[in-house]
Amino acid sequence: MRSELVYSAGLQVKNRFLLSTIVIHAVRRLHIDSTRTEDTANSVFSEVARGRYVDVTMGPVARPVPIEPVLAIPAA
Repeated sequence: MRSELVYSAGLQVKNRFLLSTIVIHAVRRLHIDSTRTEDTANSVFSEVARGRYVDVTMGPVARPVPIEPVLAIPAA
């Protein structure tokens, strides 16, 4: 059942990483404590398959701050 929802949502959002980001953000915002998380995820996947939440685009990727190498001095 969920694989069909994921497939149909994947037809709307081609980038699967963007799809997972959209779904997890929507699940976090829409989830109600008295319901199962699986049900919330299923409803979000069905909404994405219908075309909602599709106008989201990925923002620019920030370049990570370089980490300086640690110089280890062996014990004498």
